[in-house]
Amino acid sequence: MDGAHPAHHGAFAVGPLVLPLLLAGGVGYLYAAHRAKCRNPVQGWSSWRSASLLAGLALLAVALLPPLESAAHSDFRVHMARHMLIGMYAPLALVLAAPVTLLLRTLPPVGARRVTAVLHSPPARVLAHPSVALLLSTGSLALLYFTPLYEAALAHPAGHPLMDAHFLASGCLFAHAVAGPDPAPARPGAPTRLVHLGGAIAVHALIAQAIYGGFLVHIHAPIDEVRQGAELMYYAGDIAELLLAAALVATWRPERRTRPARARMREAA
Repeated sequence: MDGAHPAHHGAFAVGPLVLPLLLAGGVGYLYAAHRAKCRNPVQGWSSWRSASLLAGLALLAVALLPPLESAAHSDFRVHMARHMLIGMYAPLALVLAAPVTLLLRTLPPVGARRVTAVLHSPPARVLAHPSVALLLSTGSLALLYFTPLYEAALAHPAGHPLMDAHFLASGCLFAHAVAGPDPAPARPGAPTRLVHLGGAIAVHALIAQAIYGGFLVHIHAPIDEVRQGAELMYYAGDIAELLLAAALVATWRPERRTRPARARMREAA
């Protein structure tokens, strides 16, 4: 665990694209929200969802632009801070913005049907299941930090961008599977999602504790630096998962059982 980081052989040229992509995403979302309001002034579009989208993009900008992006190549604590922002906090904010719902409201009927068909496709159903999302998000951390993969990623120019892309995609997938307001045909009930969230909390804590103790960890960095990164992962991860639990409670809608209950009452009478 102790030692210096491997030499980084140049940087993959994604830095100049980050800010234009984030700005384009924000402008595109706000334009779609404006169109939704024009199409249905009564229903409109929630300003809270728009604010959530902008907050998520702002968190990504902090993580993906200097000074954090450049410092993460040589400091494990900065790497872990970016991991928290890209993989947990920004995804929750982006998912709560309900971009798919907004897209369905603004697309023409043909386009909306195509998007709906994709959402109902077998690959989308598999990816949107909490078990798969949990494996891709939290489970992949063991592969990253307990094998030489992390050091190999640091040594390759495209390593950090690929890690960032994985953190963001898997984080959004898990947040959507657990508490996303967008449609998810294969999403199980709230109790099942709570179980998966509890599993994520437990695995996340175990990985952070293992990194702190240096058990089977493949991270070439000073011990104090690694331990501080592990502490950041432990406590910041807990906060993010509590926020995800709050989002689950806020977006959960109990199934209506009024008619079956009345039918049972009639049968009993």
